[in-house]
Amino acid sequence: MTSFTLPHELHGDGPHKVFAVHGWFADRSAYASVRPDLDGTSFTYALVDLRGYGEAKDAVGSYSTAEAAQDLLDLADRLGWERFSVVGHSMGGSVAQRLLASAPGRLRRIVGVSPVPASGLPLPAEQWRLFADSAHLPENRRTIIDFTTGGVRPAAWLDRMVGRSLAVSDAKAYRAWLDSWAREDFHAEVAGARVPALAVAGRLDPALSASLLRDTWQRWYPYGEVRELSGAGHYAMDETPLELIQVVEAFLDADDEDDADGTGPEGGAAQPGAAAEGEEA
Repeated sequence: MTSFTLPHELHGDGPHKVFAVHGWFADRSAYASVRPDLDGTSFTYALVDLRGYGEAKDAVGSYSTAEAAQDLLDLADRLGWERFSVVGHSMGGSVAQRLLASAPGRLRRIVGVSPVPASGLPLPAEQWRLFADSAHLPENRRTIIDFTTGGVRPAAWLDRMVGRSLAVSDAKAYRAWLDSWAREDFHAEVAGARVPALAVAGRLDPALSASLLRDTWQRWYPYGEVRELSGAGHYAMDETPLELIQVVEAFLDADDEDDADGTGPEGGAAQPGAAAEGEEA
């Protein structure tokens, strides 16, 4: 039996290895707007397609965050990455936390961009129907994208986002993923993890707000931080790409400083749960 390997592309040749995991609405092309300006000297990024998306659109599987975490570990072994960081958008943020639950000793840092909490995201019945039916109704996908970006984005952009989503995802896999990221609660498996963890929220996103992430992400992770981008909604990679790169890479870069001077989690001198600059109280 041939083992499955996540389709991926590598960018940069830096010593700090980083997986970039997309969300529910896109494949690895979700990172297209930030890709040209990533720091390829400090980092090597592996942008992946999860099962049911992009080059893995026809891949069979359970389409779950736990399966995705194992797929990433298998890919890390193939790439020879013993330790690495992971950046995950939305559903990909849940995958990043599953990876933390599975192999905390291999993770340097995790970043969630509008990440779904490890407790899932309970949805009222009407919203659940909206999300579930978006597997086959493009207008539902458009409604969701419009709502989670504050209702202020141009119609052409919304249409383009929907078109990309439909083109790169398999409808059955897309629907199955919803059951995993929205309904599974594994936060007890990650609560207290000492891996530094950054959550980036968009101020225009009412669904995965900075307030929600402070009550979940920052509460669970002793070395967790929450940052809010004032100009972004749920899709910061498309809406505020340069601001997102600056925040994320500054956080990832701090890993080297922690290792060098002993002030990181293992050294014990950092302040867990400290409010980040620009975060609202």
